[in-house]
Amino acid sequence: QVQLVESGGGSVQTGGSLRLSCAASRYTYSSNCMGWFRQAPGKEREGVAARYTSTYYADSVKGRFTISQDNAKNTLYLLMNSLKPEDTAMYYCAAAPGCYSGSWARIGEYNYWGQGTQVTVSS
Repeated sequence: QVQLVESGGGSVQTGGSLRLSCAASRYTYSSNCMGWFRQAPGKEREGVAARYTSTYYADSVKGRFTISQDNAKNTLYLLMNSLKPEDTAMYYCAAAPGCYSGSWARIGEYNYWGQGTQVTVSS
């Protein structure tokens, strides 16, 4: 069974940075779509970034967040710079067989999910 385990969340002030990691067991990042999602209290889960044959970002994080992966370590990363209070949420990594520009943010495309890591940005 595939397991995705996120880490790296925490509390930072506005303008700060965090790097989230997602380690996978029994999964090959290089041949699958890997994504980051987030869910704030009272809001729906939303796509933040994903990578497959291309890299995709939500408009709200473009230019501030960078998704990357280390295939040798089976680890996915999300580098978050210039953090804002509205970035506060539980962040999840997820895996899908594939994705494209019209599907990467759709929750139903992903069949494996991590347990989440909390990011809190204070003003």
